[in-house]
Amino acid sequence: MYNSHRGMVPAAANSRLTELLDNIRTEFDAQAQKTLEYERQLNGQLSEMELIRQQLGSLEQAHQAMKAKYEEEISRLTRELEARSSNPYQQQGAQNAGPSQPAPPVIGLGPNNLFGGIMSGQGSGAGLAPPSQQEPQPPVQPGHPQGPPTNLPPQGPPQHQQQPQQPQQQQQSQGYPGGFPNNGLSSIQGSRRPYANEPQGYPQQPPPPSQSPGPLRKTVVPTGNQTPVKTAAQQYPQDARGSPQVARPSPIPAVGNSLGDLDIDRLPANQKKEGADWFVVYNPALPRQLDVDLVHTLDHNSVVCCVRFSNDGKYVATGCNRTAQIFDVKTGQKVAYLQDETVDREGDLYIRSVCFSPDGRYLATGAEDKQIRVWDIQERRITHTFSGHDQDIYSLDFARDGRRIASGSGDRTVRVWDIESGSVLLTLSIEDGVTTVAMSPDGRYVAAGSLDKSVRVWDTNTGNLIERLEGNEGHRDSVYSVAFSPNGKDLVSGSLDRTIKMWELSAARGMMSGPGTGRGRCTRTFEGHKDFVLSVALTPDGQWVLSGSKDRAVQFWDPRTGNAQLMLQGHKNSVISVAPSPTGGLFATGSGDMRARIWSYEPYHAL
Repeated sequence: MYNSHRGMVPAAANSRLTELLDNIRTEFDAQAQKTLEYERQLNGQLSEMELIRQQLGSLEQAHQAMKAKYEEEISRLTRELEARSSNPYQQQGAQNAGPSQPAPPVIGLGPNNLFGGIMSGQGSGAGLAPPSQQEPQPPVQPGHPQGPPTNLPPQGPPQHQQQPQQPQQQQQSQGYPGGFPNNGLSSIQGSRRPYANEPQGYPQQPPPPSQSPGPLRKTVVPTGNQTPVKTAAQQYPQDARGSPQVARPSPIPAVGNSLGDLDIDRLPANQKKEGADWFVVYNPALPRQLDVDLVHTLDHNSVVCCVRFSNDGKYVATGCNRTAQIFDVKTGQKVAYLQDETVDREGDLYIRSVCFSPDGRYLATGAEDKQIRVWDIQERRITHTFSGHDQDIYSLDFARDGRRIASGSGDRTVRVWDIESGSVLLTLSIEDGVTTVAMSPDGRYVAAGSLDKSVRVWDTNTGNLIERLEGNEGHRDSVYSVAFSPNGKDLVSGSLDRTIKMWELSAARGMMSGPGTGRGRCTRTFEGHKDFVLSVALTPDGQWVLSGSKDRAVQFWDPRTGNAQLMLQGHKNSVISVAPSPTGGLFATGSGDMRARIWSYEPYHAL
């Protein structure tokens, strides 16, 4: 019954188990080997990725260094090219030639006009309005005391305001204050310090002309334009008082006047002066003759459109939105705040011009509402209101006798008013908007600048046009400021062509042989501003011509040589108005930065 083979079964099972375990061990070893291989490959790839990352970092650093080097080189070459430019009109030649040039810029409310650009302090072009769509008008007989000619189109809003807005005319950089050159007036980039948060005020200005009748530098030596000198062999009549404004047959060679090209940080101490937020640079090619300093800063709540001293030099008046204000020159304190409370308070109403009566008792103001108001300063009340202009009033000037006042308006007329009766003595009509007027010191003449690039002078006794300053020697763009010399025999004008011109008046010198229109002679052209010249004046001794520009600079010019003595940078926006004190030693500036400032100037004495 006993089975002798029963014990052999467990041996076969053990053998099979051993075989399976060996297979598992072999498979495990193989997988372990693969795992080690994968780990080795992964570590290798991680090392490669780290190497690539390091190389990318090195390449990025090298790229940044190369980029900075190239940008520095490009900036250097750009400055060199700009420094070599000699004539501001060379680049504009193509634009100024030919029949298709745009009409002169228009000043009005809003961002698409010249004054908006002036206030914003931008670069050229943005504030230029499109050419006027009006048909060319037949010539007008100017200079007669009757009303506006009947062949002029009806006055009213400029036609461009009634049309859908057109693309703005493109101008070159460093050209026109537009919307006032994208100046960033960045027009004196070599010396200008950056300012932020510039105000955006937009007082209105004259209407567009009906047609256009006429055609980041840092260098130590001035490289700007030289002032052209007229050397005609004309004889000059002798005058007991002399006339420092008249060019002589043997002129002193002019030097570079682009003082904005100078790097103030590289100038020696005697060729510059710096304040907290202003600086002056003096022409290094000339002996320093003046010292300028800040006296008072007069803050306002809007753009300061105009500044004017009283005849005794004790007070300065400013015009801004809705108000005229009067300050004590000695203390800087406000002594009068003049506002017409009867006017609707909605919208803006900029006071574009202020003028003291010769006795200092009254202040005349011209505004955008076409009204001239004469204020009794002591009583703070309006004594006279003159109505008659059809468009905004941009300029006023009292005659020295205190009985007459001249006004210029966008309605293309200059009017002379009788203060006591309130009547119009003369209405002098021209072809385009009047931007500026000035009465001669003796009250015999009234001069006006216009959008049509001309300066006209009339006899206030007869209303006859006696001088028309234009042509080849004249301005190439709208005239925005005129001023008589102290002796009344010369006149200076400032224009959007960025120049100031000095004119010898033939009638005032007794050089007209008979009735008719004389042709005054341009004796100087002052070039050096980087943007529109908005205001000009002469010191009471006639020794210096002052100019204010959209490039934010005030420059002092020597009328004998045409050389710029100094450049003052004292505002964060366009310098709209400059006015010297009639007593000498002080001048005032008004700007789009909502400030007026009073400055002193005196002979410089080296230590």
